[in-house]
Amino acid sequence: MKITRSSDWRDALPFEVPVLAAEAVPGEPTRCVSCPAGSEPLERTELWAVKHRHPNNHAGFVRYYCAEHAPKTAPPPPPSVARPGKARGTAPKPRLERTVAPKRPAASLDVVRAMCPNCFVEVSATGECGMCGQQVA
Repeated sequence: MKITRSSDWRDALPFEVPVLAAEAVPGEPTRCVSCPAGSEPLERTELWAVKHRHPNNHAGFVRYYCAEHAPKTAPPPPPSVARPGKARGTAPKPRLERTVAPKRPAASLDVVRAMCPNCFVEVSATGECGMCGQQVA
């Protein structure tokens, strides 16, 4: 079975950044992943949704945390105003010249080689068929 990726609300969340669960996805009260199993469900306004990286799923997975157990992470860097693909303040890297191997002449590919009349396979330089052992001139 092939698992395909579908688009949903989790795609909008940044990795490893706590987001208020009510803003990420409204819904019913739920439990913090770190609190004991018998604890009461909390309202989504009291929970943080954190999207974690996963080794087998590049979309990651989301867990809910209460304020006490929410992971402490640094705030995301502000978006830069620079053009995409170019970092400010960096010198251009010198371009390396690529060397291309010379192509073999096409004439060597059109050489007719000896074939075994029984097996229809190419015969080695000794003239003996590798399949049936017949000597071919």
